[in-house]
Amino acid sequence: MKMSLMPQADRQSAEDPAPARLRSLRDLPGPRPWPLVGNALQVRLDKVHQNVEAWVKRYGPMIHVRLGGFHLLVVSDHEVIAGLLRDRPEGFRRPSRMQQIMAEMGIQDGVFVAEGEHWARQRRMVMASFAPGQVRAYLPALLNVAQRLRRRWTVAAAKGQRIELQPELMRFTVDAISGLAFGVDVDTLSSQDDVIQRHLDQIFPTIWRRSHAIVRYWKWFKLPRDRALDRSVRAVNEAIRGFMADARTRLQDPARRAAPPNLLEAMIVAAEEPGSGMQDDDVVGNVFTMLLAGEDTTATSLSWMIYLMSRNPHTLQRAREEVATHLGDLSAWSADDLGKLDYLEACIHESMRIKPVGPFNVVEALKDTVVGDVRVRAGTSVVMVMRHDTLSDSAFPQAERFVPERWLAEASPLAPSHAKRVSMPFGAGPRICPGRYLALLEIKLVAAMLLQSFDIVSVDTPDGGEAEEHMALTMVPVGLHMRLRARA
Repeated sequence: MKMSLMPQADRQSAEDPAPARLRSLRDLPGPRPWPLVGNALQVRLDKVHQNVEAWVKRYGPMIHVRLGGFHLLVVSDHEVIAGLLRDRPEGFRRPSRMQQIMAEMGIQDGVFVAEGEHWARQRRMVMASFAPGQVRAYLPALLNVAQRLRRRWTVAAAKGQRIELQPELMRFTVDAISGLAFGVDVDTLSSQDDVIQRHLDQIFPTIWRRSHAIVRYWKWFKLPRDRALDRSVRAVNEAIRGFMADARTRLQDPARRAAPPNLLEAMIVAAEEPGSGMQDDDVVGNVFTMLLAGEDTTATSLSWMIYLMSRNPHTLQRAREEVATHLGDLSAWSADDLGKLDYLEACIHESMRIKPVGPFNVVEALKDTVVGDVRVRAGTSVVMVMRHDTLSDSAFPQAERFVPERWLAEASPLAPSHAKRVSMPFGAGPRICPGRYLALLEIKLVAAMLLQSFDIVSVDTPDGGEAEEHMALTMVPVGLHMRLRARA
């Protein structure tokens, strides 16, 4: 069946006077709901992605799920998902509840949650700051942070210490993003001062928890963790305002204004352009959400990639040989050098196919419309299962295996020519992740440093089994720890 995504009235034409019968949500298969609560008690919040994936495997690519009084459409066909993503922001938006939750927390709208014309104005500012050429200019700052991480891991390797992978990589991303965002060197890697990271660690899981809360109790009374959250949000907002004041002082230099060396200054310059329509709150919101998104997602992608490569030693060996061929001393790496690491980039794409940080995504219909052959009313949430087709043998032969070669021209039978239209870790359409070039650069940089300087002795889980997936806005591995040995 050819899937479509358009208002029902637009589907009728002279050539097709009698379109196929449309279904409603209630016509769809799905898990049997319980009285009053629907399917809400049949999922675990930290495993909800696996619960939904199991449902679509059992009931089909389009199913109906009810959470309390909310009726959801769940889709897993990548063509339908691509259509939904392309139909933003006109036909669909991010869930309005997430925007409300972040506003209640005191987080200004950034491009991640802004909608309509507000989003369009912000997107111009943010996209300019994340353009490939601008991202290349950030490389020297990233190299400095990577060298710190190498020194830290060299000490751990010499002492035989266990490295807690996810927290360690989040230190790197906090330092990298803070430097690029603020032009300020926070140096959590060297100083052990992780104040910003601890504030962000309060905020990120709270957005997830509150977005799915049945009772919004914090509107009437606050628990100790809610008061701690308020302090964290206030501290980050105050820090960003202070960094903005410092940045404006630095931007009095015309040469610096002409070529801003960090994202905050680039956003301020873009916001101050005539007709931008941007205010300081818009800059604050985008820096805040960039910190939240850039810290967790990049670190998590790196953790999953290192884990998967460690389980497939031949990939480590091939990637290491590639790094040895193209890269010299870390301090002298260039963006062109990193651009030659085709196999390492294939490892990134393959790990994101198997372990995407966002295994599902949610959009909300802005008007009555049709998804596939299903009528959807305005305000209905549509859950897009991003990891269904990417793990299907019909789309990716031997889909369960970690095979980076499938992303190279040499191994076309292992992946379809349209592979990047099936695997969409950064989304698609007008609202594709603006920070994707920066994320890929950071991941490639850390992975190349690791391969050049260390042998991976082990990457282990707490129980010695397969890595457990934990959902908390992003899908993180639970308790991975790594041991390294310095290379001569």
